[in-house]
Amino acid sequence: MSVLCDLSQNTQNYLAEYNRILAQMASAMEDAALNASISGSFIRQMLPHHRAAIAMSENLLRYTTNLELQRIAQNIVTEQSRSIDDMLRIQRICANTRNTPQSAARYAACVSSIMDTMLASMESARAVNSIDCSFISEMIPHHEGAIAMSRLALRFPLCPGLVPILDAIIRSQSRGVRQLRQLNCALSCRQ
Repeated sequence: MSVLCDLSQNTQNYLAEYNRILAQMASAMEDAALNASISGSFIRQMLPHHRAAIAMSENLLRYTTNLELQRIAQNIVTEQSRSIDDMLRIQRICANTRNTPQSAARYAACVSSIMDTMLASMESARAVNSIDCSFISEMIPHHEGAIAMSRLALRFPLCPGLVPILDAIIRSQSRGVRQLRQLNCALSCRQ
């Protein structure tokens, strides 16, 4: 994160927690074992991704007074908690759905590229004295990463129970990106 101005103590505390959550998410996603089950691999990486979105939203809710952003953050907590429960429910069954080694290798290479792009964008989000604007610039690439990972997974044969979860991720997080971009404009946040 590039620091462009003096930051308030609240902003510093918010950003310190954000950076801790981001580092934990990056480590867990990178350490997730990818194997011949694209379904299982997706779930192992998306669980820490969703948990990070929840933690980032809870971090924001400690500071923001913006009612629209509070609603967005609470929706993230609700929707991604539900998605986590859904993935945990099918995780063992989906781990048995196998793909060819070639497909698994293609998936692994593509998902690595998506993660690199997402993490670079999240790490370079502007540190400003508006926690609301910081959250927006952090969460947009986070959501875009989940959308890209879900669309990628849908290009391969998957465990049938995972497909509706992926569709729900794409729908809810695409809606979230639109809402965050609109709020970004309304708050006159600089990118």
